[in-house]
Amino acid sequence: MTKPDAHSAENEVGIPAPGFRMPAGMRLGAVRFQIADLDRSMRFYQDVIGLHPLQGEADAFGRGASGRSILMGAGEEPLVELVENPGAQPVKPHSRLGLYHVAILLPSREDLGRFIRHAADRGVRLGMADHLVSEAVYLSDPDGLGLEVYADRPRSAWERNRGEIKMATEPIDLRSLIAAAGTEPWDGAPAGTTIGHVHLHVGDIDRAASFYHEALGFDKVVWSYPGALFLSAGGYHHHLGTNIWARGAPPSRLDEARLIEWTIKLPDGAAVEAARRSLEKAGYSVTESDGTWSAADPWGTVVRVG
Repeated sequence: MTKPDAHSAENEVGIPAPGFRMPAGMRLGAVRFQIADLDRSMRFYQDVIGLHPLQGEADAFGRGASGRSILMGAGEEPLVELVENPGAQPVKPHSRLGLYHVAILLPSREDLGRFIRHAADRGVRLGMADHLVSEAVYLSDPDGLGLEVYADRPRSAWERNRGEIKMATEPIDLRSLIAAAGTEPWDGAPAGTTIGHVHLHVGDIDRAASFYHEALGFDKVVWSYPGALFLSAGGYHHHLGTNIWARGAPPSRLDEARLIEWTIKLPDGAAVEAARRSLEKAGYSVTESDGTWSAADPWGTVVRVG
């Protein structure tokens, strides 16, 4: 029997990358945030988001300007590294190119309902949306960095139109979500919680496609959403969102709260090397370090691949 290809017919959706393609087995690793006050941010990510410090992992990416950083996660999965830079300026929504939000994917709809109830109990203000493929809530951390917490609907429920996954922004069924939560309390982000996707403000959709689709190898999966392009591997609704909703804004500054880098985890060294060659062939600079490499998109947002 022939082993099915990672991009078999059941995974084919959207517009495939023209050269190197991200393997269906890729996943997103931890994101790295620059924040102003480590103690304040740790309290938020622990008490509100439900992450916990991972012992022995605090220096996974190196130290911040103050020498203080910590990696936080769910179960054994590292999700967010907080790097302190005292005096880093907070950011306002849509004011910078770069981070729009980082999306934390919960294992189930029931978990999302429990998180919503937990956030309400603490007086946290949430935005909410039904995206057809998922249900999501939105909030900001103490430095103004955007976060999404969401749960996916089953892939069998995702609709397609000529290969494009159908996504929208509709009102959420809050009553149904709270009912799904049952009586169990929120006890922190459960094991199985991951970084589901990263969504970026970019200056131009075509240039973003040149970098992330043609060079880095993500497939286009949603391209009719106003002002946005969504990309993924393996037929997922999106591992990466790009939008021009902050067009005209400058890139993030080094003295501000910001996304320092986000991470792509590939299944083997051959894929890591192939992705690097694809980017370099397209004319982008790559920096190698300890078996991983990183590159900046046209607006300075850094992605690390390993």
